[in-house]
Amino acid sequence: MQVFEGARGGLIKAWIDGVAVEDAARKQLDNIAAMPFIHKHVAIMPDVHWGMGATIGSVIPTKGAIIPAAVGVDLGCGMMAIRTTLKAADLPDNLSGLRTAIEQRIPHGRTDNGGRNDRGAWGELPEAQTDVFKGLAGELQKIVDKHPKISQSASRAANHLGTLGTGNHFVEVCLDENDAVWIMLHSGSRGIGNRIGSYFIERAKHEMKRWYINLPDEDLAYLPEGSDLFGDYMGAVSWAQRFARANRELMMTAALEALSVSVPKRFTCDCEAVNCHHNYVAHERHFGSEVLVTRKGAVRITPETLGIIPGSMGAKSFIVRGIDGQAAAEALCSCSHGAGRAMSRAEAKRRFTLEDHALATAGVECRKDSEVIDETPAAYKDIDAVMKAQADHVEIVHTLKQVVCVKG
Repeated sequence: MQVFEGARGGLIKAWIDGVAVEDAARKQLDNIAAMPFIHKHVAIMPDVHWGMGATIGSVIPTKGAIIPAAVGVDLGCGMMAIRTTLKAADLPDNLSGLRTAIEQRIPHGRTDNGGRNDRGAWGELPEAQTDVFKGLAGELQKIVDKHPKISQSASRAANHLGTLGTGNHFVEVCLDENDAVWIMLHSGSRGIGNRIGSYFIERAKHEMKRWYINLPDEDLAYLPEGSDLFGDYMGAVSWAQRFARANRELMMTAALEALSVSVPKRFTCDCEAVNCHHNYVAHERHFGSEVLVTRKGAVRITPETLGIIPGSMGAKSFIVRGIDGQAAAEALCSCSHGAGRAMSRAEAKRRFTLEDHALATAGVECRKDSEVIDETPAAYKDIDAVMKAQADHVEIVHTLKQVVCVKG
């Protein structure tokens, strides 16, 4: 762990030994650590890199205020993983059929500019999605009634339940160190979460202008606790996080169904599912105080709480738990949410070829076209270095390697 004071003041504790941190991310960290409502220090995970609004890989405890842009727009984005009783030998030799079965059951990608013909959303809503959305619709309507500018995305929210999205979201079939078959997936609250996040970020910026509050970065605009907007935002974020969790659960059901029709052997799921957010805000107790903790690309783990740290399309992933001790306390019971990007998407597309990508994903049944070059493994940090940097408070429970990867 490295401990240092930001250029503008404020304490930063970072698990970055052996991993690179670009200057743009350091500047973001300096700015956020200096905010007057930070509780004790900002904790930085080893997958740290520059992000819209706030540094990805940061854990930000606050008292008396929340920064919507630090929480971001992919509200409740996270991971889910389930181990099955299947073994590697039970899988078919050719995995293309399994990949196709998953793709047929889980809408993914984005077309028609997100409109009615978008292949990444449901056209006709399945019964399971309809039933789940009934439990979410009432509270969403209350949010929209008070904040009508969210309404357009709200009208499409049900059609995104159980869908993957784009970018770094994925569904994978993996093998662990004992050749057990896992399903692991990554997604969040889709279009409605993005709209809620974007809307309140702009409202916070407007509040700063209204009160003549000057900030080193407009993305640090905050909502004071006790204000109407603070309460509305926290309620909306809580709803989006529940939507994101339900989204992952529906996709997991679909992925397991795809596995069952692709593998003749009957199976069950033999361990408790791990379902964890890594872009979210939560009420927690740290250093003797009740605080709000914003995790922007970070996962909460304890000795009793499992988390997931994925690598990339061709790298290992990990099921982890926390190690009790001083390091865990200083890290605010958090770990990285993945390997972290080593370069921008544009730089990855400039630097790597289709041949590079095919070589890096050899042995994985996945897309190997130009549209996923920005997700190629070399665009990410070395996952082994990331795990080593946080070994003082993170215990590896299982090591996973994907054999099928479905990208949005």
